[in-house]
Amino acid sequence: MGHKTSPEYIQTSLAASLTLGFQQGSFHRNAKLKGLNLLLHYDEGCFGKCRFCGLSRLRQEDHKGKTFIRVDWPLYLMKEIIERTKGKDQIHRVCLSMITHPKALEDTLYVIERLRRGTDLPISVLIAPTLIRHDDSLVAMKKAGADRVGIAIDAATPELFDRLRGKGVGGPHQWDHYWDVLRMAVNVFRRFHAGIHLIVGLSETEEEMVAAIQKGQSMGAFTHLFSFFPEKGSPMEKHPPPPLDQYRRIQLARWIINESLGSASQMRFDEKGRLIDFGMDVEPLIQTGEAFMTSGCPGRDGKVACNRPYGNERPSEPIRNFPFMPEADDIKEIRKQLE
Repeated sequence: MGHKTSPEYIQTSLAASLTLGFQQGSFHRNAKLKGLNLLLHYDEGCFGKCRFCGLSRLRQEDHKGKTFIRVDWPLYLMKEIIERTKGKDQIHRVCLSMITHPKALEDTLYVIERLRRGTDLPISVLIAPTLIRHDDSLVAMKKAGADRVGIAIDAATPELFDRLRGKGVGGPHQWDHYWDVLRMAVNVFRRFHAGIHLIVGLSETEEEMVAAIQKGQSMGAFTHLFSFFPEKGSPMEKHPPPPLDQYRRIQLARWIINESLGSASQMRFDEKGRLIDFGMDVEPLIQTGEAFMTSGCPGRDGKVACNRPYGNERPSEPIRNFPFMPEADDIKEIRKQLE
């Protein structure tokens, strides 16, 4: 065969590759990666055609598989990754991302078991809902050793989802099915052991995004936010990232909803759907800065382990998701951005 494919080989984020010493390099502002991100890999790639995704079949050939959430994902032997993870105290969790491929379900179970035997890290799976028809698959993942799952819904409304991920691109994904699988995941892994990913800036209004965050929360799922970043060669390479003020408002709204400090129903929006009133004093939230940090599954210490340093922006740009606690100067910047 000679093909480097999963489950024996697996892709890992550039940040993980540096942290495990496969490549040399340093992190801007000495950010530390806490979550080891792994991605299944097949020669045929992902069967999804999502307009914004680096793994999409719609991506131009010369860019195929080069980047995903902004960075390279080099391919390594699974057993080498496990070896190098041992004794890496800064890593608090491992997250395996499925892709939409006929072998992905079976290989996911195999990789979870390998990780469980080879490391003592808690394991999350970013699942591919289109492959999941009933909760048996989720029960099997839990049995194999995963303790949490995530579902990348990405688009905040059924119309956008359909246009960017479903019928609009001839892709296999369906909005209702994604939420049905989330319901199953909450049942299998229990409330708030499932999460959703949402991407801000796919041309939804702030009101629509807040409604999607609230929908997840009401079902028992936290939201993990991403800021849209145009992947070269994808159909949306010319689409701009969302303005910083918009992203900051959504970060605050997510924090309020996910921390159960308030809900979407108390927030007010203008006629363009812009968030104009959070229904509470957000000054103390801005002051602590936590709302602007990356959100993701927790590690053993209860703090976010999936901190994806610079997954949303280049290190030379303003940080959108802080992979560490924002400092006084960062808070000053955030205040300016919110104005």
